[in-house]
Amino acid sequence: MGRDEEAAVNQAAVNESGGTQDTTREPVDVDIDIPMIISVDDHVVEPPHVWQDWLPEKFKDRGPRIERRGVGEMRHIGGGAYEQEFTDDGRPADCWVFEDLVYIHKRHVAAVGYSRNEMTMTPMTYDEMRPGCYEPKARVQDMLDNHVEVSLSFPSFPRFCGQTFTEAKDRELGEACVYAYNDWMVEEWCGDSDGHLAPLIIVPLWDAELAAAEVRRNAARGCHAVCFSEIPPHLGLPSIHSGFWDPFFAACAETQTVVCMHIGSSSRMPATSPDAPTAVAATLSFNNSMASLSDFLFSGVLVRFPELRLAYSEGQIGWLPYILERADDVWSEHRAWGGVADTIPEPPSSYYYRQVYGCFFRDQHGLDSLDKVGVDNITFETDYPHTDSTWPHSKEVAQKLMGHLPADVRHKIIRGNAIRMLSLDLD
Repeated sequence: MGRDEEAAVNQAAVNESGGTQDTTREPVDVDIDIPMIISVDDHVVEPPHVWQDWLPEKFKDRGPRIERRGVGEMRHIGGGAYEQEFTDDGRPADCWVFEDLVYIHKRHVAAVGYSRNEMTMTPMTYDEMRPGCYEPKARVQDMLDNHVEVSLSFPSFPRFCGQTFTEAKDRELGEACVYAYNDWMVEEWCGDSDGHLAPLIIVPLWDAELAAAEVRRNAARGCHAVCFSEIPPHLGLPSIHSGFWDPFFAACAETQTVVCMHIGSSSRMPATSPDAPTAVAATLSFNNSMASLSDFLFSGVLVRFPELRLAYSEGQIGWLPYILERADDVWSEHRAWGGVADTIPEPPSSYYYRQVYGCFFRDQHGLDSLDKVGVDNITFETDYPHTDSTWPHSKEVAQKLMGHLPADVRHKIIRGNAIRMLSLDLD
């Protein structure tokens, strides 16, 4: 079973910095103004009642449910896959059970509140998590304590673009689970948050028309962000070159719904060999984002849908200058035999600057290349509650990374670009 969200988080666990390392070359005035953060990449650990409360009655007995089990041996075997053993006397863990899938909650996914050395793959229960992982009022308080005004949260059990339900054996049940998740996300998780929690939906990935309809249904109730796979063929789905996704892209463009592609949303993370330490994959985690952007720049999708917006969530930004330079060079020198002379009329980078956002939490190299990554094209994130999270020091991290920048540039990166990206009704 592919567990991409765990792979991404497990890879992030090698970061021992605690999120507060000094990443600037000069001391920063601690009194410098840092606007309230809009975090474009956080995560929700779905509470136990989601599908039992929100599924239609006829599906509830087959919908995802939580069971507490004893967990014995558990080993990460790569690519987000695990070998796991359940024993009566094992460590108690709350597990999602759905069809043949048993998903164990692990500490590195709900890591906030633990020290870096405690952010392990240890099985855990909801009782051991910080309530902000799964309870909206507690989440909002943790956000405000962390200088964050608005947060966009990716799924956990459904995985980063809803692959769990795409892989369901019962397609009708999988579709119902998608809709139930979105109803919970919009009406409960975000509903009484006073605007602090911005909705992010999933869609039935196996049917672009159904996906388009779900985008429109949720845009009508104020949702302008949708999860999508960075590389759909890795999930056994058509590529973005096929034309299959055009109804979905058209709906997103029409409703100003940004397409959010989190690292690992293709259920495959970059690796060099099965025996390489997780640190290798963690270092290469941006690779899927880089490949995906290259795909979009040469696909013609951004040409056909000039209002479509993409976001590379947790992809970081330091790689952007080179890939934009390389794509433009390929277009300039090789477009005839490269197969894009008739489909890409302008340099590929022009579509990036018009329609794409990069997202980061710690990337000094990217910030040093602002003239190339674009001051209007990058956004900030806190990655709560994963191991890479800058919580509860996100303001200090922002000061150290961006305190030397002009105030208007800081405002764009920390807040303004995200407001535009998510169509928020804020300053």
